[in-house]
Amino acid sequence: MNIEIIAVGKVKENYISEGLKEFLKRMKPFAVVEIKEVPDERAPEGLSDREAEQVKAREGERLLRLIKPGQVVIVLDSKGRNISSEELAEEISRWGLRGKSDLLFIIGGSLGLHCDVINRAEMVLSFGKMTFPHQLMRLLLLEQIYRAFKINRGEPYHK
Repeated sequence: MNIEIIAVGKVKENYISEGLKEFLKRMKPFAVVEIKEVPDERAPEGLSDREAEQVKAREGERLLRLIKPGQVVIVLDSKGRNISSEELAEEISRWGLRGKSDLLFIIGGSLGLHCDVINRAEMVLSFGKMTFPHQLMRLLLLEQIYRAFKINRGEPYHK
């Protein structure tokens, strides 16, 4: 299976970079995983709704250009489906059984994702109503993908 995570902005914190390296290493027996970044737009406090939409649109264009034909697109959005780790494992297994072995997870910037990106997704996934730093979401997502593979193999990590 090929898994790609595309996120807006750069990881600036060493502890997040180290965590990502660890889970990328752990994923090697299960899947080829790649994390890509697209530049974020400057978004100072106090943007109008129109300005915020323009920022999301520019970031969204960058994200949409990186989607490859045949990829299953899963976006992270607070208004998405809130599922358990076991349900994510089931979804990943189902995609694999249907011959869809290229998964693309997209994480937006600080303002979220443009509607064009959300509308392109086969699944809109939420990690709950809490707000997380966008850099940290990469690590949380990668850990959950790793957990899903361990669940699907019946291994004890997930408990």
